[in-house]
Amino acid sequence: MQSTPLKTKLESGLAFAANQNLYRSRRVTEGPQAVNVVVDGKPYVNFCSNDYLGLANHPDVCRVFKNAVDQYGLGSGSAHLICGHSRAHHALEEELAAFTGRERALLFSSGYMANMACISTLAGNSDTVFEDRLNHASLIDGGLLSGANFKRYRHGDVGHLEALLMKATDHLKLIVTDGVFSMDGDTAPLQQLAELAQTWQAVLVVDDAHGFGVIGTQGRGLVNDQNLSQDEVPVLVGTLGKSFGSFGAFVSGSNELIETLIQQARTYIYTTAMPSAIAEATRVSLKLLMQDDWRRDKLHALVNQFRAGAEQIGLNLLPSLSPIQPVLIGDNLKTLLAGRALMAQGFLVGAIRPPTVPKGSARLRITFSANHEPNQVDRLLDALKLALHESAKS
Repeated sequence: MQSTPLKTKLESGLAFAANQNLYRSRRVTEGPQAVNVVVDGKPYVNFCSNDYLGLANHPDVCRVFKNAVDQYGLGSGSAHLICGHSRAHHALEEELAAFTGRERALLFSSGYMANMACISTLAGNSDTVFEDRLNHASLIDGGLLSGANFKRYRHGDVGHLEALLMKATDHLKLIVTDGVFSMDGDTAPLQQLAELAQTWQAVLVVDDAHGFGVIGTQGRGLVNDQNLSQDEVPVLVGTLGKSFGSFGAFVSGSNELIETLIQQARTYIYTTAMPSAIAEATRVSLKLLMQDDWRRDKLHALVNQFRAGAEQIGLNLLPSLSPIQPVLIGDNLKTLLAGRALMAQGFLVGAIRPPTVPKGSARLRITFSANHEPNQVDRLLDALKLALHESAKS
């Protein structure tokens, strides 16, 4: 390729990422998503998937998906507002509304699109958006896209948030937070945030993507577990690609909220609907998610087992009780080397570095599934001890 300003810029950016140990590479997996996977022809025990309940390859879900392809075909063919909204989509939305205890729910093709839609539709240049500093990128980008006055408060710091709220003079105030934070695994102080929202007449937006399925009665999530109503959390977002083991996302709330998103949310209006067969299969995964309490019980037992073992060998864990268990390392290169050492021992673990996490907080992001077994957790702990010892020599 001839040298051009574009080529020079691209090469420079890639070289910088590689030099800072921030270069990212894809792994090619074979077969279904599971706790035992094959990557580039080699078997691994998978500790980096968000398939928390092990439903991504559940036989009942897969069977219904295959049957639904015979009924609906593969592609939905259009956006929801043209001719892409099927009976399967509509039924799933009604079931998700009941599941979350909200008046209505609206399907999106991804969690990123759902978050972008909610914030950019509700807030504009005469409003203020307040976001936790460790919010997911989709929430941050939604706030930036909205054109609103954009403020970030220190992670979980309601005092800092209140100080910012006191100074705000804009018309509408949105407080936006993850329920369970995807990289730290801890939870937002939702009760206090809801109280602040009521006091300052703000709208609380919660993305409970990593809470649904694993927290609360029947896996109804952190918002439900905290007994927060639709009035207290008017905008509730969830994804279907984690505990549900499926694909896509949803927003639940009042009839007026959902109708407004249908009429105005650009990431809803101008995109193709998810395949109907996925919606039909997700209806089954929703039922399994609600009824199979043993999955949550086993998952929590595995997390407790891991944390007890990690404490014994001196791992630097963050204070998380969720299936997300980050081992903080800090240095980018040491984190990469630890991840490679784990792979050499047959374990797949995410080596997370900036900009996904703040500078200096690179970590191994270990995630658990209800399909893991206790002996796999013990083997992982042994492998971690060796991997971190080896990476520390670098």
